[in-house]
Amino acid sequence: MTEPKTDDSPTHLEKHLIDQVSDVVHPATAGLIDPTVDAGLELRARSQWSYARSRFLRHRLAMTGLVVLILVFGAGIFANYIAPYSFEQIDLTNVLHGPTTVANHFFGTDEIGRDYFSRVIYGVRTSLEVGVFVGFASTIIGIFVGAIAGYYGGWIDNILMRLTDLVLTLPALAILLTAAALLGQGSQWRVSFILMLFFWTGLARIVRGVFLSLREKEYVEAAKAAGSGDMRIMFRHILPNTLGPIVVSGTLAVGAAIIVEAALSFLGFGIKPPTPSLGSLIAGGQTSPQDWWLTVFPGLVLLVIVMAINFVGDGLRDALDPQQRRVRA
Repeated sequence: MTEPKTDDSPTHLEKHLIDQVSDVVHPATAGLIDPTVDAGLELRARSQWSYARSRFLRHRLAMTGLVVLILVFGAGIFANYIAPYSFEQIDLTNVLHGPTTVANHFFGTDEIGRDYFSRVIYGVRTSLEVGVFVGFASTIIGIFVGAIAGYYGGWIDNILMRLTDLVLTLPALAILLTAAALLGQGSQWRVSFILMLFFWTGLARIVRGVFLSLREKEYVEAAKAAGSGDMRIMFRHILPNTLGPIVVSGTLAVGAAIIVEAALSFLGFGIKPPTPSLGSLIAGGQTSPQDWWLTVFPGLVLLVIVMAINFVGDGLRDALDPQQRRVRA
């Protein structure tokens, strides 16, 4: 039986496609340039951070919160240039003056004539100092404790996690009030240090859980086989894969620290005068309920700050989630 004869010549459809490609590619570079590249169809590889950035920029609530935080915290940072008066300047001719633009007292004045707009702006600076310090310091402690516990495991993990559980089981409000009364009154840095000792526990447990799952991955075994040390493996190979929950937790810790500091100052156990604090400003307005601006304005600013931080944290959580396929907001 004879085999059927095969014809290797191109068909009519193949000739048509070849002619179209030849029209796109310049004759001088034919065969050297990919037709898809010359036609503008080049595919560029995008990193995970590039996708996260694009998802975050499409998150409307997160972007709104970020703009609000830039404006509010920017006013606090540059309070010396934005505030029309010093937060300690007294004007006995304008005692308990309501909000007005006539005398540049946009938020009114307090019981001894101090400009309330200036005091609120300086209070924002105090809240920013407390929130950023507590968020950054507690994040560092939580990363270190969680990484050590999750990577080594065994008795090291047991000791560190039992210490974490001990801190979590303590009555936080009672301990904070006692510690603030003994150590922290009058200085935002002392209050920040006390808050830092309680804010690292949640992140430590998160980092530990991620390290427990990642330490068995193939790239970790390859790094060990290549002779990398434990510190290099933890902070060079594993830690970058945990940055998503770390960034989100650190961002939310800033808002939580601002709220707790305001609560301590409101109760009289936090930052003391003359340093302005949003919590102490709200507490000072309780003495004269008819002068509503003494409570409303610092309370609204505190509410706006915390809501904006939560919006940003929500956007970061959605953007840094590798399984997230769409933006909810």
